[in-house]
Amino acid sequence: LTLATGQEMNPDTLESHLVTVGYERVPQVEQPGQYARRGDIVDVFPPDATHSLYEAIRILFFDIEVDELKAFDPDSQRSTHTIRRVDIPPAREIVMTDKEREATADRLDIAMAEEIARHRRNGVHRDVIEKLQANGFRDLERIKEKMHFPSLDRLLPLIDEEVCTVADFVRVASPLLFLDEPLTFSRRLDAAHAGFIQRLTGLMEKGDTFSFSEGCQVAPPDVLRTIENERRFIALVDMPASGNGLPGAADMSLHAGAVNRYRNQPDKVAADVAHVLQDRGSALLFAGSDERAEQLSFFLLDRGAETAVVLPGVFPRGFVIDSLPLLVVGTENLYGVSRRKSRRKKRSQREVFYQDLVPGSFVVHEDYGIGCYEGTEPITTSDGTRDYLTIRYRDGVLRLPVDRVDLLSPYIPVGDTKPRLSYMGGAGWQRQKERARSSIKRLVTDIISLYAERESIKGHVYGADTVWQKEFEESFPYEETNDQLRVIAEIKSDMESEKVMDRLICGDVGFGKTEVCFRAMFKCVMEGKQAALLAPTTVLVRQHVRNLRERLGSFPVEVRELSRFIGREEQKTILKELANGHVDIVIATHRLLSKDVSFKDLGLLVIDEEQRFGVDHKEMIKALSPSVEVLTLTATPIPRTLHLSLAGMRDISLLEEGPEDRLPIRTAVIEYDEDLVIDAILRERARHGQVFYLFNNTHKIDQRAAKLAEKMPGIRFAVAHGKMTERQLESVIEDFLEGEYDVLVCTTIIESGVDMPRVNTLIVEDADRFGLAQLYQIRGRVGRSERQAYALITYRPDRVIGEAAEKRLAAIRDFTELGSGFQIALRDLEVRGAGNLLGAEQSGHLESIGYDLYTRMLEETVREAKGLEPPPQRVQTVVDLTVDAILS
Repeated sequence: LTLATGQEMNPDTLESHLVTVGYERVPQVEQPGQYARRGDIVDVFPPDATHSLYEAIRILFFDIEVDELKAFDPDSQRSTHTIRRVDIPPAREIVMTDKEREATADRLDIAMAEEIARHRRNGVHRDVIEKLQANGFRDLERIKEKMHFPSLDRLLPLIDEEVCTVADFVRVASPLLFLDEPLTFSRRLDAAHAGFIQRLTGLMEKGDTFSFSEGCQVAPPDVLRTIENERRFIALVDMPASGNGLPGAADMSLHAGAVNRYRNQPDKVAADVAHVLQDRGSALLFAGSDERAEQLSFFLLDRGAETAVVLPGVFPRGFVIDSLPLLVVGTENLYGVSRRKSRRKKRSQREVFYQDLVPGSFVVHEDYGIGCYEGTEPITTSDGTRDYLTIRYRDGVLRLPVDRVDLLSPYIPVGDTKPRLSYMGGAGWQRQKERARSSIKRLVTDIISLYAERESIKGHVYGADTVWQKEFEESFPYEETNDQLRVIAEIKSDMESEKVMDRLICGDVGFGKTEVCFRAMFKCVMEGKQAALLAPTTVLVRQHVRNLRERLGSFPVEVRELSRFIGREEQKTILKELANGHVDIVIATHRLLSKDVSFKDLGLLVIDEEQRFGVDHKEMIKALSPSVEVLTLTATPIPRTLHLSLAGMRDISLLEEGPEDRLPIRTAVIEYDEDLVIDAILRERARHGQVFYLFNNTHKIDQRAAKLAEKMPGIRFAVAHGKMTERQLESVIEDFLEGEYDVLVCTTIIESGVDMPRVNTLIVEDADRFGLAQLYQIRGRVGRSERQAYALITYRPDRVIGEAAEKRLAAIRDFTELGSGFQIALRDLEVRGAGNLLGAEQSGHLESIGYDLYTRMLEETVREAKGLEPPPQRVQTVVDLTVDAILS
């Protein structure tokens, strides 16, 4: 459907069309495939909106005419810009007109009667027949009621007389079809079809579907035959094989080589392009922008290379095929790695707070303390109608007008216990605030004292970066984020000063902490000193050793591993080489803290996940490094507000920016469906990935894994849980990391520090039993690479889910964007991070007065201790307007 301003269209007709093409009516659109109507305003969220110039569409009618079309942000519900014309595609693949629905219902009625009669003749059990009949009648009713339901896909043979393949669409839309690895494609097609038939057979045996559903898929040989008959395809293969699954195809071998890094050397570019053109070849260059493309075209024209094709698009790294010849020069080949553009502005924490405010939420009022928000109600006075927020306290109810909502902040719990509500009357709240303020003053005084003591110790002053340092950094195969570059600069500044570095780096797994510390260690070694990395588990040690050796390549740097997995004799050799300086870098578990370990000249100590070491270990670390540069890495989130409050008091660096190619995790929250789970595992296995299957019951986990393995022969399962010995657990995880298993059936023991980029599907059973922060953290274990990751969050169909659990599941479904650090799911983690950083006493005050108020007090105290002006005090200015005020 296409709409344009000024077009005649009855809103009722539009709504009827939206229902027909699969849109779901909701009070407020938040997800693709939804629409909302409020009188003459219709909001629509098309499924392709993310690929268009808008996110969602607001259609404003004047009678039966489209008066205005606006794009709007579904998060804030605010209009962003006006549009003149918009295409609204169907929300679902299967769309039926009323006539088609009637015909499908008739066909289903006939097919159901035929199949039930056949079952009776064949002696099929009565329960199966009754179930099949019940399912058929249910689907009939759904079709007649114009409903969209999951099993509608199984009725496809009744809806369309002929099921199409991709070749049927290619025939019309494109002159060529590129087929990537036809043999692999054929095998996957066979596996997918076999899995489909297996699942379908199981469903038919239970009476869940009809035999005609087999026609939903075209048999693999027919698909390949259709493609081959078209004779308009190009098959791409890495390794030549007999026919490559398509015996009629002609062979052509192409050997591609890498392209030079020109790095703003236009004369060299022109020379290489001219050389290819002289050999009657082709040259294609990607300039990255219209302006650069124009400049490069004129430059090549002046150099006699006018037939080269220069495009404004971005293609990172090019290639050269001498046999054609063809030269493709990528954007990074021409200009080097470009820095990331700034991202879209995120909503403020306060905006998110207002939107997420739901009845039952705990809030903190600056003057009255902790209360429970119970809802919003309009109250009419002589000045008009205004919305008032109702907040319950222990001794009464506060009604707060919407124009004073700035006095509220969210209460973020430190643990899982509910807070005690404050009294509106009395001095209890004021006393709590004063106790917190006094404790904060003591904390800040202690930190200043420690900071001054550390400043008095003079450390080694490192020189500027060497040539090797620059080569090592340039060999990094990925583009650094802006945060990485800033943190690397901060570390180098510390090392090149007299101050002994003691810096904490906080960032999620996969956000670049490891590369940052590798560069610091390399700089240390280039100065003739030794570096050590201390990690809490053997698995992490192994991962760091592997990654560092791969990064170092041919650089003459000796790296050794020191852990329980290294034999006694080899350990003795490593200790000897550490003492005489033959080992440059050692990566170890707490074995590094033993008394028999000594260094010739230790310059840098990196501690990974310090919070996972015990008190005794931390004391040993302090004794080991009074004048050694120390870099501590942690994945526990630290709130930006707290970080800013402590800036200059403690050296903290935040890595909040994820890699460029990281994708948000696609999350589905559904009733548990074994067929769907099996399908998800098989799909991940088909793309050579791995799966986390979370089953948080140690007594039944082995039986669960065995049952899953029985359903999926050929899929390799392993089990990991907290009751295993440390050696058993590390061995299983190590094997899983090495690709020995496809699925890890585990409890919440999933290693938080280990990076597993091949794990891109997560399945959670009984998700309603987990806390929101726990679910968020668990889901963060997948999606560590550029591949699309999936999370299947399931709950039992027969369980009645409470309101709180329902809210948690809705939140984990909705909060999928990368870096959604202000969403409620991560706020809980941030406060835990704040407690880890500040200690138990401060955690108590965080709990008693609320996180927002605590951080404001901390900022005021820090500024006062530094002799700076305190933050401006809140001035209450009231401008009373006799207008309605509604919180929408």
